[in-house]
Amino acid sequence: MKLYHLDISGRKGVNWYMNLFDDKSVKEPLAYRMCPRSLDEYVGQEHIIGEGKLLRRAIEADRITSIILYGPPGTGKTAIAKVIAAKSNAHFDWLNAATAGLDDLRKVIQSARARKGTGIRTTLFLDEIHRFNKLQQDALLPDVEEGNITLIAATVENPFFYVNSALLSRSQIFELKPLTLGDIVKVLHNALRDKERGLGNLQITVDEDALNHIAKMSDGDARKALSALEIAALTTSADERGTITISVAIAEESIQKKAVVYDKKGDQHYDTISAFIKSMRGADPDAAIYYLAKMLYAGEDPRFVARRIVICASEDVGNADPMALVIATSTLRAVEFIGMPEARIPLAQATIYICNAPKSNASYKAIEAAMEDIKNEQTMEVPNHLKDSHYPGAGKLGHGKGYKYPHDYGGTVQQEYLPKKKKYYTP
Repeated sequence: MKLYHLDISGRKGVNWYMNLFDDKSVKEPLAYRMCPRSLDEYVGQEHIIGEGKLLRRAIEADRITSIILYGPPGTGKTAIAKVIAAKSNAHFDWLNAATAGLDDLRKVIQSARARKGTGIRTTLFLDEIHRFNKLQQDALLPDVEEGNITLIAATVENPFFYVNSALLSRSQIFELKPLTLGDIVKVLHNALRDKERGLGNLQITVDEDALNHIAKMSDGDARKALSALEIAALTTSADERGTITISVAIAEESIQKKAVVYDKKGDQHYDTISAFIKSMRGADPDAAIYYLAKMLYAGEDPRFVARRIVICASEDVGNADPMALVIATSTLRAVEFIGMPEARIPLAQATIYICNAPKSNASYKAIEAAMEDIKNEQTMEVPNHLKDSHYPGAGKLGHGKGYKYPHDYGGTVQQEYLPKKKKYYTP
C-alpha cells in the first residue's frame, strides 16, 4: 500500500478535490498532461530511445531526418514527437490525417518554403498518416525530398502496407512495442507523484495490487492506464480525512474489460492468425489455444478461424491423418450452425486435434510443384489412350485406343499416364 500525501487539513476533501478539477489549468485528460517533456521523462522503448540508440542520438544532436513511428496505441509515438519538438530549434507544425486535407497540407508546405528562405527549418508531425490517401501522401514527396519539411509521421498500421514506397524510401522507420508491465507501473507512479501535471496534489492511497491490475489490463497502452487511474481518482469519494483510497475493486471497475490490441484488417489480424497456424503445424496445442482465445476475445469472425483450421488440416496433416480434414470441416459447419460463444468449444477441439495429429505436407507440395510446371513449362498433351472415347468418331481419332482398364489387371497396371515422367508426390 502506498500513500501519496498532501496536507489538506481544514478543507473538505471531496469539494476541494472537485474544485481542483474545475481549474482550467487541469482540464486536459491526465494522459495528455503527463506526456513527457524530455528524454529523461520518457518511459519505455529502450530499443530505439535508450542510451546510445540511434533515435536518441539524433534527438539530442537535433539532427532528426524524416521518420515514421509505427506501433500500437498508447506506446509513445506522439510523446516522441513532443520530445523532439521541445529539443529542436526547428519550427513545428502538427496535423492529424484524420481531419486534415490537402489544403491544410499545402498551407503548411507554403509556410515551410518561406521559412526555409530565412534559415529556419520546419518539422511536420503528421499523426495517423495511414488515413492519407495516395494523392495526399504524394503531395508530401517533393518537399520531403527537397528538405523543405522534415516529416515525423505516426501510424498504428504497418507502414509497408499503408505508406507510399516513395515516402518509405525517404524515411527511417522506428517500430514501437507495447509497454512492459514495469513501464506502465512507472508511468502510473509518476502521475501520482507529479504535483504540477498529475495527481500529486491529492491525498491518494493506492493499493499496489490495484496499480498492477491497471497496468496489466492496459495491455501495454499507457494512455489507457492513465485514463483508468484518473477515472478511479475522479469517481472515488474521499473519506472524512480527505483521503481517496483506490482498491483493487475500484481499479477493476475503472479499467473494465481488457482491450486486446487487435485490428481485424491490420497487422494484429495477420500476425495472430499466422502464429495460430504455425503453432498447429508445430504441434504446440497450448500456443495454438492461446492465439485462438486471443482472436475470439478480440471479436474475430469464428468462421474465418474455422476456415483456416480446414486449410491447415489438409495442408499440414493431409493423408498422415485424413480424419483431421473431416473434423475440421465438421467444425466449420458447427460454427456456422451454433455461433458464438459456444462455437469456441468445437474450435478448440479441432485446434487441439490438428496440433496432436501426425503431419504430412506431401499433398500440398505435390499440387504446388504441379502448378509451377503448368505455369512455367509447355503444357503436356493428354496421351491418346487416356482421351475420352465415349462419342461418335472418337475411335477414328485413336482416342481411347490401347487403354488398359486397371480392374482387369487386379487393380493396377503399368501404362503411360503422362507423356513426360514427373515426380510430384512423395509419401
